[in-house]
Amino acid sequence: MATSPIHYDIFCAVVDNFGDIGICWRLSRQLVAEHGIRVRLWVDDLASFQRLCNEIDPMLATQQIAGVDIVLWHSAIPWPTITPGHVVIEALACTIPEAFQVQMAKANRAPVWINLEYLSAEAWIEGCHGLASPHPQLPLTKYFFFPGFTEQSGALLREQALLPRLKAFQHDKPAQQQFWQRIGLPQALDFQRRISLFAYSHAQLASLFACWQQASTTTLCIIPLGDLAKQVQQRYPELTVHSVVQEGQLTLALLPFVPQPDYDLLLSACDINFVRGEDSIIRAQWAAKPFVWQIYRQAEQAHLVKLDAFLARYTADWEDELRHTMMNFHHAWNTEQSLTAFWQRFEHNLPEVTKKNLLWRNKLESHGDLASNLVRFVEKKIII
Repeated sequence: MATSPIHYDIFCAVVDNFGDIGICWRLSRQLVAEHGIRVRLWVDDLASFQRLCNEIDPMLATQQIAGVDIVLWHSAIPWPTITPGHVVIEALACTIPEAFQVQMAKANRAPVWINLEYLSAEAWIEGCHGLASPHPQLPLTKYFFFPGFTEQSGALLREQALLPRLKAFQHDKPAQQQFWQRIGLPQALDFQRRISLFAYSHAQLASLFACWQQASTTTLCIIPLGDLAKQVQQRYPELTVHSVVQEGQLTLALLPFVPQPDYDLLLSACDINFVRGEDSIIRAQWAAKPFVWQIYRQAEQAHLVKLDAFLARYTADWEDELRHTMMNFHHAWNTEQSLTAFWQRFEHNLPEVTKKNLLWRNKLESHGDLASNLVRFVEKKIII
């Protein structure tokens, strides 16, 4: 692919360790690989970034990986010496330095300034997507760009090769076995069910584990390192990344951080996926396996409004009983209720949920992908 003359600056403040940088890293790589755009990614926490990309050297102020120029964003940067790109992306509620904004205003042609918002299914984002917001003092205009689940949004991040790759992987048992071996779980296919459990801590986790321990099927539960893994290790101190713990029909395994493409394969290789935050819920929908979303917690249960907006869109054409089952389990999971009864109803409906998820994935795919939609949006605004 020919290299574009366009240069993007993407600013990422790492808030919850993984979600923000996960989104920005995927977007940056896709802009370079599929659109030939030069990308300079400013990140304020390289140590967290390294957990997702082990090629990162946290001690280097500048480095290039996968064609992306990565710069440590810190307070001592001499912003007056930095030339802004043609496009500046303020990602996920971060605020770019005022001194850099001044540099943007001094450019011969002001950059296209994009506020890349958090993912939301709420109806109001469709009226705000693409709206312009003039700067109160400087000759700059910021445009709001919302990821979302409809054609009136920016859609979801999805690389061109992702779905063909996942579809081929799901029908290739030798490839799946090689994958499980590579991530240190060669016995995974011996289990009747595989569940990935990526979540924040949960007060009623034991009630869910009890369901799996007493089930008629064997379950391998893979827990990526993080908040929940620490909680589980408090109960099972003998559980490490090199050993498993078995109770009844349930076997628990910890998963060290893996590169993003391997996490995509994990979701595709599992039968059920518990995901948290923004990046993993997007990838779970592309995997099209039954999933449960633990949305980022906010004060006074404000996050439940966003969860309900998503569930309403996701289950809009489902039968009432199936819709209520999905909504009830999500609410129980996100409000830390005992999960026993909710899980039993959810589990009973898994075959039908799988069918619905394939249709949902097709619908999301028809909206295009966020990176391509963003590039087209910018092309209409940019003047070189």
